[in-house]
Amino acid sequence: MTAVELESHALLIGGKQVQAQDGGSLPMIDPCSGEVFARIAAGTAQDIDLAVRAAQSALDGAWGRTPPVERSRIMYRWSQLILDNFEELAMIEARDTGKPLAAARADITATARYFEFYAGAADKLHGQVIPYLDGYSVNVQREPHGVTGHIIPWNYPAQQYARTVAAAVTVGNAAVVKPSEDACLSTLKISQLGIEAGLPAGALNVVTGLGETAGAALSAHPGVNFISFTGSPRAGTLVQQAAARNHVGCTLELGGKSPQIIFADADLEKALPVAVKAIILHAGQTCSAGSRLLVQQDVYDEFTGEVANAFSKLRVGTPEMDLDCGPLMNAVQRDKVKAYTQAAIDGGVPLLAEGSLEDGLNSAGFWVKPALFGQVSRDHAIACEEVFGPVLSAIPFTDEEDAVNLANATDYGLVGAVWTRDGDRQQRVAKRMQCGQVFINNFGAGGGVELPFGGMKKSGHGREKGFLALEHMTTTKTIVHFHG
Repeated sequence: MTAVELESHALLIGGKQVQAQDGGSLPMIDPCSGEVFARIAAGTAQDIDLAVRAAQSALDGAWGRTPPVERSRIMYRWSQLILDNFEELAMIEARDTGKPLAAARADITATARYFEFYAGAADKLHGQVIPYLDGYSVNVQREPHGVTGHIIPWNYPAQQYARTVAAAVTVGNAAVVKPSEDACLSTLKISQLGIEAGLPAGALNVVTGLGETAGAALSAHPGVNFISFTGSPRAGTLVQQAAARNHVGCTLELGGKSPQIIFADADLEKALPVAVKAIILHAGQTCSAGSRLLVQQDVYDEFTGEVANAFSKLRVGTPEMDLDCGPLMNAVQRDKVKAYTQAAIDGGVPLLAEGSLEDGLNSAGFWVKPALFGQVSRDHAIACEEVFGPVLSAIPFTDEEDAVNLANATDYGLVGAVWTRDGDRQQRVAKRMQCGQVFINNFGAGGGVELPFGGMKKSGHGREKGFLALEHMTTTKTIVHFHG
């Protein structure tokens, strides 16, 4: 396919597909081949400004007058349209990100569920009545922030879009979305389905482009009333600084270094497949990936031996092969992960096992083998830093106190898991773990749509998913009425 034959994708502003104001575009790269397969509009500050103005116009007009019950119906229709276009969306997601088709299909299923879940909640977000002085009536009502900005990452484009945009639009905000320039085609398609479902012009706008241009402009725009960002801590700091200049709040989800604590009394047979899947899902490019395997010394050799056996059977291939892992998202990510693993090998960290690449893969693709490292020192980079690839560090611990201290010994605090049959220990450890979600004898890699999700420490702040997300996407107004 030549450059002129590449499919071109436009911005969505004010209910219409438009090109970037300066006519710029960016290539979309197939992670399996390194080749350009489409182009997207390269939005700039000009386009962000148009999108914010369109969003405010919607709030001042039809969207601002849309009652919750009608918003609910729009969200439900949106969910159904996603399911009606299920296979097309899964194929788009798989090609855009390189993940296996089965994983892409699971992502689209979850995406539709977000809209379905929030459709049922739109008219059920209630306020409060506060008992006050005699002669007064006081109520607290929830209202949308106004124009919300959403900066979406590349690892789960459809799901990440749904979990932040669905909550924001449900409560009546008008959204401006800046998806990742690496993977945004499902976002564009799903947004068009939102228009088809009945969103009025300007209620939803999508501006593709680079983070340092379109993303920075969205974060700093004085017409934006709230920001939702998922990405790296470094970028999250920049977003928060920009939002602070306008005294605007934000939800930040900034990654993790999630531990799975395996006690000697755990059901090791049940823990094994979960521990493996938690790090290889989307080739480890998951903020909540279980990248630290903390195993009690008594069963360390036994359990890591079983994990090593499972790792040796992992296979990496293209989406249509539907294997355990696909490629990494881009060359930068591939090189970063390879640098981490090579540094560990050069430093003498035992490589216990690694997966294999399928025969016939394009050598220009962004491939890496899943890797399991054993007896990783607690201060080693692969034990402390977010690798964001299929790299698992197996670290021994002695007792419960040591396990908790080790689990909390990172800058991150997103997700964790504890595996033990001891009910008292389950609760003690869960309460002491410094993270936003704790799983006992399971690992949800972020959990379901219904479960509030977010981090502590450098994993960010604020919550997405579940009913709690609706509270974060609204503000409160207290009305005090003196009637004598």
